[in-house]
Amino acid sequence: MKEIRYQPIGIIHSDIKSLDNAPIQAVYGSDRKGWIELYPAYKEGLMDIEGFSHIILIYHFHLCRGVALRYKPFLDDRPHGVFAIRSPLRPNPVGLSVVKLDSVIDSIIHISGVDMIDGTPLLDIKPFIPQFDNRDGAKIGWLKDKI
Repeated sequence: MKEIRYQPIGIIHSDIKSLDNAPIQAVYGSDRKGWIELYPAYKEGLMDIEGFSHIILIYHFHLCRGVALRYKPFLDDRPHGVFAIRSPLRPNPVGLSVVKLDSVIDSIIHISGVDMIDGTPLLDIKPFIPQFDNRDGAKIGWLKDKI
């Protein structure tokens, strides 16, 4: 298979400077504010985004080194496969977070619920739509008794 390459569309900024003070998931950083510096070439793509309360950010884990196909997550004492957890140590270091959209000023997007480290390259933005993104009866596997 051919190599796949993506170019960032912007940079995510936050007060999180290292993995040590990063929330484990965006839901645990609900009080954390940040902003996205969207590159000017993509500003036109923001049209009508302010009508959404939340957005999905897809980004590159730029500080991660290596892959762990099995890893012990923070909510369990035993290892699980990387595709059953949300570890950044993935074959393709891609992250996904749902954040609250606070405002858009020019090509700066202000957000809340930030769990990304300052300087994280942003790959894409999608609107969060509860009717599309939530699933009735969804199971949460090994996390059932953990959260």
